[in-house]
This record gives sequence, structure tokens and C-alpha cells, in this order.
Amino acid sequence: MVACSIDEKLLKILACPACDDRPLVKLQCDELVCEKCKRHYPIEDGVPVMLPEKASKEE
Repeated sequence: MVACSIDEKLLKILACPACDDRPLVKLQCDELVCEKCKRHYPIEDGVPVMLPEKASKEE
């Protein structure tokens, strides 16, 4: 299992770039998830990759 850690201050300002109203994302182990559009953004080497084209999406 991958240990994941994101600074709480950073987590509070990260928002989904794919949604018009920019909802906040939630940490789910090794990725950030937008509760609105269900995109999953990867975290690579401790850095969130907040690019819609890099995100996976729940069906």
C-alpha cells in the first residue's frame, strides 16, 4: 500500500479544474477525487497532478 500525505493547507485549496464551479477534492489514499464529477486525480511522488487529461473517471 502506498503511503500518501498532502499538506492540509494545500488540500483545502485544491479544486477540480474540470468543473465550472471548481468544487474541492477529497484525498482517497493515492489520489484526489472530485465528488461532483467523480474524476480521480493521481498523486505522483507526493505531488497532485490536477490535469483533467490525466484523471480517470468513475463510470
